[in-house]
Amino acid sequence: MNTRLNEFRVSNDAVDDAEELRRRLDEEGYIFIKKLQDPDKLLALRQDIMQVISTGGWLIEGTDPMAGIADVTKQCTEPDIEYPSVYHEMYKLESFHRAGHWPEVMQMMEKVIGGPVLSHPQKIARLWFPKYTAHTTPIHQDFVHFQGVYDTYTCWAPVGDCPAELGGLAVLPGSHKINAIHDHHFSLGAGGLAIYQEELNDNWVTTDYEIGDSLIFHSLTVHQALPNVTEDRLRVSLDNRYQSTRLPIAGHMLQPHLSGIYPFGWEEVYKDWTSTDLQYYWKDMDLEVLPTIEDFGANGFAEALELAGQGDEHAIHHLKRLIKRDPECERAQRAGDVLKNQSGHPEAVAVNP
Repeated sequence: MNTRLNEFRVSNDAVDDAEELRRRLDEEGYIFIKKLQDPDKLLALRQDIMQVISTGGWLIEGTDPMAGIADVTKQCTEPDIEYPSVYHEMYKLESFHRAGHWPEVMQMMEKVIGGPVLSHPQKIARLWFPKYTAHTTPIHQDFVHFQGVYDTYTCWAPVGDCPAELGGLAVLPGSHKINAIHDHHFSLGAGGLAIYQEELNDNWVTTDYEIGDSLIFHSLTVHQALPNVTEDRLRVSLDNRYQSTRLPIAGHMLQPHLSGIYPFGWEEVYKDWTSTDLQYYWKDMDLEVLPTIEDFGANGFAEALELAGQGDEHAIHHLKRLIKRDPECERAQRAGDVLKNQSGHPEAVAVNP
């Protein structure tokens, strides 16, 4: 990342001043709060998550799961067909979903939003392998992914300490003031859509996160993940969204994460839960549900087809991955037609750095 990195402004001095928190969020597009979340609760959650990951074979056998020592031969990410076998098992954890409703988080979001808050049902965890930097989450705005209304907020927190080399988030202060969506283009990185760096300034802010630290930012705030450049450590983080209960929500945010590309429903998620208070909790809220905007993904796919036809290695990898995941779908058929006309390209497995 050839950009300038500065430190976050810490907002712990304003945690009891809702008006000041909102002022800072309006001005900078983010607030960063040290130890907002209870480190002990996060450590307990990390134990649950790492046990699932270890059982799934992503960690080096015989190592302490809490250390997160990854088996780099198992590298994969969300669009890879190998990913859901472990991610879905993690997603079934009641403790994982409950973290998105912890009182300290909900109370802070109520201050930020200024009223009753909906914690999006679609909770998200990021399980990120080392030495997989070509797939790092690129520069983007969250709205292209969760949609609904602009005044939706992400609360990002590492589940464990996360120094910069492990791949925390960096944001571009004030970038939300555009009050619009930047053009997003095809990217191999997580989410598949990226803003071109040359359209932006380079005054990025980040930090060496400690467990409990939390970053809250607006859906239009431009941000990215730093690459995980460690030798062998898996990065685990929570990536949850919040909005006013009075505002509309996009329909896909009422479904489990990644259910749009892998069949997976709430019945599977809830099967072994010991309580019911968070099961289908949003159905009693009389929410206005908006249709998903398909244009962002469609435009990215069209660019991938064009780039693959020109021999772009990342686009070819993306199309091969799509064909492997769902060979009968319409996009896979179009991808196959492009690849048939493309000769001499590298195999998909070659895109790891």
